[in-house]
Amino acid sequence: MSSQLRPPAPLTATAMGPLSGRVRVAGDKSISHRALMLGALAIGETTIDGLMESDDILATVSAMRAFGALVTRSAPGAWRVRGLGVGGFLEPEDVIDFGNAGTGVRLAMGLVGSQAIAATFSGDAMLRGRSFSRFLDPLRRMGVQAITRSNDRLPMTIKGPDVTLPLEYRMPVASAQVKSAVLLAGLNTPGVTTIIEPVATRDHTERMLTAFGAAIEIDRNEDGERIVRLEGRRDLRAQAIAIPGDPSLAAFPLVAALLVEGSDLTIESVLLNPMRSGLIETLVEMGGDIRISNRRALGGEEVGDIHVRGSRLKGVVVPPERAPAMIDEYPLLAIAAAFAEGTTMMDGLGELRMKASDRIAVVAAGLAANGITVEEGPESLAVTGGAPSIGGGRVTTRLDPRVAMSFLVLGLAGHAGVTIDDFGPVQTSFPEFQSLMSGLGAHFEKAEPPAA
Repeated sequence: MSSQLRPPAPLTATAMGPLSGRVRVAGDKSISHRALMLGALAIGETTIDGLMESDDILATVSAMRAFGALVTRSAPGAWRVRGLGVGGFLEPEDVIDFGNAGTGVRLAMGLVGSQAIAATFSGDAMLRGRSFSRFLDPLRRMGVQAITRSNDRLPMTIKGPDVTLPLEYRMPVASAQVKSAVLLAGLNTPGVTTIIEPVATRDHTERMLTAFGAAIEIDRNEDGERIVRLEGRRDLRAQAIAIPGDPSLAAFPLVAALLVEGSDLTIESVLLNPMRSGLIETLVEMGGDIRISNRRALGGEEVGDIHVRGSRLKGVVVPPERAPAMIDEYPLLAIAAAFAEGTTMMDGLGELRMKASDRIAVVAAGLAANGITVEEGPESLAVTGGAPSIGGGRVTTRLDPRVAMSFLVLGLAGHAGVTIDDFGPVQTSFPEFQSLMSGLGAHFEKAEPPAA
């Protein structure tokens, strides 16, 4: 049920003592989207093991089926995709509704952009309220038409030209999603599509393109900028893909265990991609007792088991250049900072204002509502820990699942429970959150909606 039709589901988290055990989180969300999409473009049958099965990923499953790919589920997390070949997508008969899946719809725009078909995309109220201008800018330079309402918002029809133009594009803002949309459009574009990244971003798309046999090269220029070149109109080969655990999901039990005294937790088979490890690096700098064992390769990525124990943290200054490696984890880092001694300064966060909500503003308001000193800047947050009483507040999440889960972690570690206004959107990204955390010793209870 979409967020605009269902009633809100407030939820309260309260402290219940140490968290302990061994858990495994769902497959990485970013890799899950890309495995389905490249499988749909490959020749042959791609098998995927460990696919995340959240609402966001299931929206991508539906989209690939709408384009003509045969996508089937053989067991929990095990899927098969029979692809159509590069340039082989069929024009869908109906509007493709991505719900709240921002990553899915942006990457799909790139997929469609270089094919001589038209597809209309929509989503829930939150996704329809967001501008897609910076994603459309490079695609339009490649000849893609975007028929949309004001401010480049959904619903939107993407129409590919007969022949897409190769592009050399310097990223004005670090964004793995914009980069990936351009590279996916480049797959069916004659010639070489080039991306120049002054600040390197997540490289899952490049790694998976390499695995599928794409003609892709990665280099650095004399200024240290990262250069990605992709030769289009080359066949992709079906693959067997094993998806490691999502570090953005593992972050929630990890931080909860750090903050709750006496906790002792192991999270198995977590992705350790260097462009996704900024949160762990920062938490270790803050004094977190975090150890990684059993490092190994899985699906072209490094994975390992993360062992975490309850720790006393101290405030740090997080270098802004680390932001691309932890952009989704800043709300959770702000929660950890609330329990650290001193002030934690986070800068270079402008991208957060363009996520599922304005995460800088929403997180700052939620912290203040729970007795925590916080200063909000245009691209920064400064959180001072050690308040005499943390918790007891009600948080407006703006339907942002990461904000919702972060403040539930605050409630598990705080002096008083924390209530979020709506747990429903968590189904889009981490449907197992409540059951997984409860199995480790966390306590949640349904809360009453606020009085009218």
